[in-house]
Amino acid sequence: MDIVHHYIEQGQGEPLILLHGNGENCDYFAGQMDAFARHYHVYALDTRGHGKTPRGDAPFTIRQFADDLLGFMDAHGIAKAHILGFSDGGNTALIFALKYPERVDRLILNGANLDAKGVKRSVQLPIELGYRFAKIFAGKSAEARQHAELLGLMVNDPNVRAEELERIQARTLVIAGTHDMIKESHTRLIASRIPDAQLVFVEGDHFFANKRPEAFNRAVLDFLNH
Repeated sequence: MDIVHHYIEQGQGEPLILLHGNGENCDYFAGQMDAFARHYHVYALDTRGHGKTPRGDAPFTIRQFADDLLGFMDAHGIAKAHILGFSDGGNTALIFALKYPERVDRLILNGANLDAKGVKRSVQLPIELGYRFAKIFAGKSAEARQHAELLGLMVNDPNVRAEELERIQARTLVIAGTHDMIKESHTRLIASRIPDAQLVFVEGDHFFANKRPEAFNRAVLDFLNH
């Protein structure tokens, strides 16, 4: 693999891997580490090109991030893990569960989406406009190129068909905020197509895991521990 992930780890027991969202890093899960580490060996990664993990030369796509996760697990001798992903991290977890089902114990999808149509239009339109402008200047500025790549993830990925979800083997928690940027109907579609899925809505917006960590942590631990 062309990169080495930066990560933080805490706790002992079964491995639980946390994947942050677009433009963020492992610090997103500051409100989860202590709570989860009481029960699990928790790893929070910086995705390729995020935080302290280098960009590398491989494609900057959700599917590449899933392959990167496989490389991380192999490098750390993790045969199987619970995978929790937020937003684009949820999309990475979703792709990982489809590509490498034997490596997933339980799956938690927090604010994930199948494609750009699942995002509320009031949120998606500015992203698409920003992506177009960033692409124009991507050849002239490293900052613009990075911005275009990040926005491109939210415009072009992950593009999963609903029927593909029927292949997910892991017991799954689909969790979202009541005022999430993902359409409620889209979240319900994801949960309905995964064979063994539980759906939970927590009061709050897309970033409720930060703003209401107790409610989020309780929902996740209830799922993992039963």
